[in-house]
Amino acid sequence: MKVDVLLGLQWGDEGKGKVVDVLTPHYDVVARFQGGPNAGHTLEFEGKKYVLRSIPSGIFQHGQVNIIGNGVVLDPVLFRDEAESLMQSGVDLKHVLKISRKAHLIMPTHRLLDAAYEKLKGDAKIGTTGKGIGPTYTDKVSRNGLRVGDIFCNFDEKYSIAKKRHVNLLEALGETVDIAEAEAKWLDAIEYLKQYDIIDSEFVVNKYIDEDKKILCEGAQGSMLDVDFGSYPFVTSSNTVCAGACAGLGVAPGKIGEVYGIFKAYCTRVGSGPFPTELHDETGARIRDIGHEYGAVTGRERRCGWIDLVALRYTIMLNGVTQLIMMKSDVLDGFPVVKVCNSYRVNGVETRDFPYDIEHGIEPVYTEMEGWNMDMTGITSPEQFPEQFKAYISYLEQELNVPITIISVGPDRKQTIDLRNNR
Repeated sequence: MKVDVLLGLQWGDEGKGKVVDVLTPHYDVVARFQGGPNAGHTLEFEGKKYVLRSIPSGIFQHGQVNIIGNGVVLDPVLFRDEAESLMQSGVDLKHVLKISRKAHLIMPTHRLLDAAYEKLKGDAKIGTTGKGIGPTYTDKVSRNGLRVGDIFCNFDEKYSIAKKRHVNLLEALGETVDIAEAEAKWLDAIEYLKQYDIIDSEFVVNKYIDEDKKILCEGAQGSMLDVDFGSYPFVTSSNTVCAGACAGLGVAPGKIGEVYGIFKAYCTRVGSGPFPTELHDETGARIRDIGHEYGAVTGRERRCGWIDLVALRYTIMLNGVTQLIMMKSDVLDGFPVVKVCNSYRVNGVETRDFPYDIEHGIEPVYTEMEGWNMDMTGITSPEQFPEQFKAYISYLEQELNVPITIISVGPDRKQTIDLRNNR
């Protein structure tokens, strides 16, 4: 049995949490493969709204196994807060959640380093969430990290060495270090973490594969934030593309099956960094207001713009996407004209390829399409789609050369139209 991968194709916030929740009944296992608590996956059902930061989005369904993989960085304090909130909602978390021994721990000093490094950048700051994600991945790559498995193996010494190194760095940067309160809370959360099933996740995942279990790998952020292929340096600190599922769970490339690529019917971005189709006008503000485009974790206002097919073709290629899932189609319900960026004009030369530098000399070239001017939030079958929206779908499929198989017309899990049986 091959594992399927679900990931975002834009700059994050595509709606991955909702889709994982919708697809989970078809799987035995849901495994998160990268990122940390800077990624908020929002789910809505039965009149309630949930935001997941580290715990996989399959946690609400029918008792499937959920795994936090080795590629994830975990903040014990935020994890405990999230876990306790879920259990108060009736989720039997301790019986369905497993955590990789090789996942790295976010320390209190990682947050201080995150803030200090961002301050040093001045006007060139990236717009980090301040959760300590970057410094934790930096420690991982530089072989100075602290892992979940270390809490059972000479932990006090390992933690002391890592903390001292961080304090020295912070003091060299002129920062005052006072973590007594945060550290006490963090160490208490470490004890809480020990209550969970800590596993050698690479062996467990591959055992499930050998047993023909159906596995869905869940990514965080979006492909345009990938540390290697995104809009560097305005990216996250991990590999958000499909290859990240292999490294973040210990899955061989040949065992990847379907790759679900999720995108919004328009485009958004949080924080700093280039955004070729960004709208700085009333249309952009209207999209943000209708789409409630504010960060699930940070509450930060998202920048909004028209859909960018140059970037989408690029991320579809990188991920080997086999099926597309379009989110927030309903946000564009009332627009008389919908624009699609099909190419860039770079220093006067038109191109459909995604360039190395998208910060300078980029002019999006748009195709205008007639809007559908209809409230689609109550639609329950594809036959009810207005003709203009059907034309929009057909145009995107033609340009992207991948079928759109699922369409979301609202935030609730029921507001999801599956086209797979109609093709």
